[in-house]
Amino acid sequence: MIGFLRGKLMHKAPPQLLLDVNGVGYEIEAPMTTFYDLPALGQDVKLHTHLVVREDAHILFGFASETERMLFRALIKVNGVGPKLALTILSGQSVADFYRCVEDNDVKGLVRLPGVGQKTAERLIIEMRGRLPELDSSVVSISSVSNPVQLANSPKQEAVSALCALGYKPQDAAKMVQGIAVEDKSCEDIIRMALRGTIK
Repeated sequence: MIGFLRGKLMHKAPPQLLLDVNGVGYEIEAPMTTFYDLPALGQDVKLHTHLVVREDAHILFGFASETERMLFRALIKVNGVGPKLALTILSGQSVADFYRCVEDNDVKGLVRLPGVGQKTAERLIIEMRGRLPELDSSVVSISSVSNPVQLANSPKQEAVSALCALGYKPQDAAKMVQGIAVEDKSCEDIIRMALRGTIK
């Protein structure tokens, strides 16, 4: 229905962002892999989108690449995986990392993600193995944020809030960022370091 949106980035507070498209503000939810590539506020950005229609809400999801969107769409077809869990999976791993988990039968690598238990991880590996060839994992890479955005709260507080929104418990989110030196780091940088720390 809505294939992509191109507009001005007005606000971002992971996992949500606001895009101004010709005077219309679109609220979009996006994985952290997309947030890492976002420009500064006020700059133009293009996002590939997927609209989820529920009885109580219409939720628009945005992705930096077509590959991310394809993986998202494949994930939500797996029994027991909804859009929120799919977003969490994409936030915690790059497409290439997810490929490796599936191809190597790495259940532990998937269980480390919030909301993914043993059975869900095994189901993901079994059901996704046949769908991976249509995805191009080389397209997606996690790049550094060239224009960090100053947020209302401290970047550390925003990072904890974002991790909670992604499914982590507040105490776990706080522990994840506790040992990170946050000086001169953006919210996205702190989240990326915290997520990397959970998959070592």
